[in-house]
Amino acid sequence: MFDAHLHIIDPRFPQPGNAGYRADPFTVADYRDRVRALDVTGGAVVAGSFNGTDQDYLVAALRELGPAFVGVAQLAPDTSDSHLRDLHAAGVRALRLNLHRSGVDDLDSMVQLGRRAAELLGWPTEIYVDSRELSALAPRIAPLPRVSVDHLGLSREGLPALLAMVGSGARVKATGFGRGDLDVPAALRAIAEVNPGALMAGTDLPSTRAPRPFAPDDLDLVAEALGPRHAEAALSANARDFYGLSVSGLR
Repeated sequence: MFDAHLHIIDPRFPQPGNAGYRADPFTVADYRDRVRALDVTGGAVVAGSFNGTDQDYLVAALRELGPAFVGVAQLAPDTSDSHLRDLHAAGVRALRLNLHRSGVDDLDSMVQLGRRAAELLGWPTEIYVDSRELSALAPRIAPLPRVSVDHLGLSREGLPALLAMVGSGARVKATGFGRGDLDVPAALRAIAEVNPGALMAGTDLPSTRAPRPFAPDDLDLVAEALGPRHAEAALSANARDFYGLSVSGLR
């Protein structure tokens, strides 16, 4: 399995928090303990809203996890090209745009950053958003050349808008099944019918603020909903392709 969505919360680094929320520590050692039985061969360490825009903790996590893991950074819109290059050298391969926790006040400038990171380094942009907002946001995020949407878009009501984005090339994280109100198997099958290459499965560990945290049975659900061939791709190949990883799985 390539774990397409996980978080590391390292107490050695400052945690600014988000709206007063600060996550409990979840170190690389904690992560390895939790996935020991899952045959994880790589993954994407995703910046949480509570981590702020200083990505030193992310660079440290990638150094400890090794070259089979990539980073998804949360950055200020005025981040310099030289800093983007430094993060890329450290293993970061995508930008995260957190609209669910941080709002859309700075969206246009963040889209400009996403375009710049794409042109400079080939990074996609990952968007954490309630899919009910996608129709209204679509014109503003359209300039981003490659995007993914976190946690199946969270919302049953917004699924048609998410499927429209998938039809236009967007990817979707098959993660955080306890975060929204979706019929998860039905949503997985609907996305796969539009594009089976869109789905990227992950643990979302440690499932901060999720009403129901990740359980290994969530991966069984992916397999049952998609069938062997599409499930195998969702559990590994789709995400490796999205992050531009080599055949060996190393960045």
